[in-house]
Amino acid sequence: MNAKGMTTNQESKAMMTASTLMRLAGLSALLTGLCFIVIGMFHQENVPASVTTATWVNVHIAATALGFFGLFGMAGLYARQVEKAGWLGLIGFILLTLWMTLVCGFSFVEAFILPHLATESPKFVAGVLGMLTGVPSEVDLGVLPMLWNITGILIILGPALFGFATFRARILPRWAGGLLAVGAVLVPISAMIPAAYQPEFIMIPIGLAFVWLGYALVSERQAKTVMLMSASSINPEPSKAL
Repeated sequence: MNAKGMTTNQESKAMMTASTLMRLAGLSALLTGLCFIVIGMFHQENVPASVTTATWVNVHIAATALGFFGLFGMAGLYARQVEKAGWLGLIGFILLTLWMTLVCGFSFVEAFILPHLATESPKFVAGVLGMLTGVPSEVDLGVLPMLWNITGILIILGPALFGFATFRARILPRWAGGLLAVGAVLVPISAMIPAAYQPEFIMIPIGLAFVWLGYALVSERQAKTVMLMSASSINPEPSKAL
């Protein structure tokens, strides 16, 4: 095999590897969107009676998974449009991934710790739930209330900036980015509707945007992989000279 053939083969393998990573990132973004939708559809009110139900646990397991899938999915979505997204996209990426990281931690506690403390330490559980709803806690929760308040800012600014940057970049579906930004705008508006309907009002639009963006990234990379494999079959490697 000559040097040109070896170089072509190495470049093809590198492109296939990058394409695989992008497809996995797109799949992660799609799963992130599904987690958002599950949370929006099934999230119960933040009251002590909800904590010990199976629905509460399952919803917050989905919220924990959102953090894991979301970080990889966001990395792929940002990398795909990094040259066009600019500083706006970078700031939105940082804020949204920071929100996912914090929410993952809170959701883990809600799914795996609070249900076991519901009978042993009801004041602590009531304090955590009060933190989520803005009711003063009878117990000292340390830095947790401050971190929770930060998540409220991040879920507005992160999707808004990243969604607008995606809309402006014109690499991924523009209207998926627009829907993500709209979902961020709905967060402060949700304060005017009953608490029982707030999760679906906020989470479902954002979830649909992530599903749309993830599917676009997966399907785009699949098409490029097919084109690459077709090109390799048309131009096979030169055989060794006899």
